[in-house]
Amino acid sequence: MATEPEQTLTETPIPMVITLSKYSDRVLLKTLLGRSDGGLGLIGERVVIGGWVKSAKEVRKEAVPAAQAQPRPVAGEPKNDVTCVEVLQSRIPFIRSIMKVLGGGAGHFRDKLEFSVPRPPTPSTVILQVSDGSCVSSLQILVDSSLFPPSQVMPTGTCILAEGILQHPLVHVKHVIELKTERILHVGTVDQDKYPLSKKRLPLEMLRDRPHFRPRTTTVASVMRIRNSLTQATHTFFQNEGFLNVQVPVITTTDTEGFSEKFQVTTLLSKDLKKEEPITMDDTGAISLEAVKASIIEKSKQVEELKRTDSNKEALAAAIQDLHKTNELVSKLEAREKSKPDTYIKAEKFKFSEDFFGRQAYLTVSGSLHLESLASALGNVYSFGPTFRAGRTESKKMLAEMWMVEAEMAFSQLEDSMNCADDFLKFLSKWVLENCDEDLAFVSKRIDKTIVDRLQLVMPSSFEKITYAEAVEVLKQVTQKTFKTKIEWGVSLTEEHESYLVDEIYKRPVIIYNYPKELKPFYVRLNDDGKTVAAFDLVVPKVGTLIRGSQNEERLDTLTTRIKELGLENEQYQWYLDLRRHGSVKNSGFRLVFDLMVLYTTGLNDVRDVAPFPRSCGKAFD
Repeated sequence: MATEPEQTLTETPIPMVITLSKYSDRVLLKTLLGRSDGGLGLIGERVVIGGWVKSAKEVRKEAVPAAQAQPRPVAGEPKNDVTCVEVLQSRIPFIRSIMKVLGGGAGHFRDKLEFSVPRPPTPSTVILQVSDGSCVSSLQILVDSSLFPPSQVMPTGTCILAEGILQHPLVHVKHVIELKTERILHVGTVDQDKYPLSKKRLPLEMLRDRPHFRPRTTTVASVMRIRNSLTQATHTFFQNEGFLNVQVPVITTTDTEGFSEKFQVTTLLSKDLKKEEPITMDDTGAISLEAVKASIIEKSKQVEELKRTDSNKEALAAAIQDLHKTNELVSKLEAREKSKPDTYIKAEKFKFSEDFFGRQAYLTVSGSLHLESLASALGNVYSFGPTFRAGRTESKKMLAEMWMVEAEMAFSQLEDSMNCADDFLKFLSKWVLENCDEDLAFVSKRIDKTIVDRLQLVMPSSFEKITYAEAVEVLKQVTQKTFKTKIEWGVSLTEEHESYLVDEIYKRPVIIYNYPKELKPFYVRLNDDGKTVAAFDLVVPKVGTLIRGSQNEERLDTLTTRIKELGLENEQYQWYLDLRRHGSVKNSGFRLVFDLMVLYTTGLNDVRDVAPFPRSCGKAFD
């Protein structure tokens, strides 16, 4: 009776498809390692890989006996060239025998002879873990010592471009392929004494002072890829919904919110400094003494934490050195303040008519007013760009420069804006879950295990909608907790209040609307009660307010009254009032703080860790 051969379960390789980078001959690691078979179907293929060394080790090859190392020549086979050193080394035993026969001094001669003949370096293989930033995973690369000196390719951070053959790993690793290098095309060496990143993990706090290097860490690289995916999702959502992408000015002569702390843009300062004494460092905002002193407290706590947790020596040493440099900076700033008189340059002394723009100009805090202008002609529009605030308050949720997604819709009211914001947040959450699985898995393991659950919670649920008055009443009923800021009508809801609403009471995102008019900008539509305005905040767990929106005031007389009530300069808003004088339309919109969305998605606690080059009071690294 015939029997069928026993079937074994093996992983079936996917047919070979290697996609080269369009503008380079190299292959991205995600092209290899991101396949469902982990690259198994590419075994035997020649590829070029470029990246940076994450870790390395050197494996010495065992010495081969002379009898095995020197096979007998085959008849007709050309002889290999022999170096002088090899000839001399091969004759050492013979010379020793002659010296023994002649007698005397043989030992001394032997030592001198062996010392004078250089020994060839021991052959070895360097095993590199290389990452190119395209994915979380790294590729194991084998480099023979005959191709390149091990000491130059092993340091962490070394850039390497190598050509070789993909093969099964010689030793067990987490991946199913490795690269056996045949040619080294480029090596960018590293000064190990000055390179700030060690093999072991460094605290995110320390990496903030080295923004030009920190994307090379696995954590920050994952955050940047998630940020990229959220950017793509933003444009996809609005384009699918028929919005037009428009650009709003970064430099503006209009104070959008009427009460914000703005950065002045002027060319008059350099001219005036030629006549005036140097102003204090504090007044320029370049380096704030108070901010540096505050950072000393933070850095001291960090050093103590590293000592308590028995962290790696590299991280602790770097933290102590960083603290020492910060103390030196404080000493220099204090000495400068004592030696130089305070000279303040005030806006009143400038002749802004002679300035570049002919009047006062600022970095924008919001593009919403300009978006209204475009929406009044194009319908539904959105913009995506930086906004700036000159507030000196230290906050983990605020930077001087933050990226904002802003949308404006013609012929829409408050409810429409809230629904659009609801859909937008759900779309972003779903997009990240579907397109960033590897990075989410990594940050979930490294940072916050609840990330995926939090994103999944957003998609199917409808957000809780309550008025500001209802939120105040709900918080007043809380007896098991005492809030730092007493809750009552007219008080701005703090981060503590919002956190309690979403985390403890409703346990999901909450939309709070109809705020007191004193808490919102002048352009928000006044409700019929005369006390509240048609504005809303979308509050999410961990981050707090992620989206702010409103229906804007379309009535000219009401808008003019609000400008007067707040004591704003009427002249700078005349162009905005023209939109009400000629073809006024009901419109609404919202803005999402993009950096906070990245914070919410990654589970990090400080917005400085999700911005590529964070700018805050006293800190503006290039």
